[in-house]
Amino acid sequence: GGDHTITYPILQAVAEKHGPVGLVHVDAHTDTGDAALGEKLYHGSPFRRCAEQGLLDLARVVQIGVRGSSYDPDPYQHSRQQGFRVVPAEECWGKSLVPLMAEVREQLGAKPVYISFDIDGLDPAYAPGTGTPEIAGLTPAQGLEIIRGCKGLNIVGCDLVEVAPMYDVSGNTALLGANLLFEMLCVLPGVRTL
Repeated sequence: GGDHTITYPILQAVAEKHGPVGLVHVDAHTDTGDAALGEKLYHGSPFRRCAEQGLLDLARVVQIGVRGSSYDPDPYQHSRQQGFRVVPAEECWGKSLVPLMAEVREQLGAKPVYISFDIDGLDPAYAPGTGTPEIAGLTPAQGLEIIRGCKGLNIVGCDLVEVAPMYDVSGNTALLGANLLFEMLCVLPGVRTL
């Protein structure tokens, strides 16, 4: 998809069918900002708008890989006040995320879940083709562990956003994004894999 604003109307449609959903959100940023340049809807605010509209089951939201610069001394405060589980990138450094995803599966249970993966959740060493890169992010292997760790959840939709190929002449970001999307398709309910 394009920038993370695209997730907002998707979640409106998903919630219309399924009610409030759980969310696995991989991103360098929480995307719970209130406004930018006078606009309430922009790529840094979709999950605040979704929470305000009751589109999310707040106790079943997990944000993984958040880090980086902020305009606020506590950039995760709003997410935590909503009841979101916030897993900063530094809690992921140098280790497998398989144990984390076991906890996430338990937290999310059998109710509907949406996966939203911002490519900037990964370190720009692997995915420089994005508009808001932040250093010290997740590795591609950790991205796979997160997605594969969603297998068995009642996934009702997913997206991968913020890939900007013009910022990566090597094409590696687009390649990584395409492979992560393929992995998401493989964990959808009813999909058989080897």
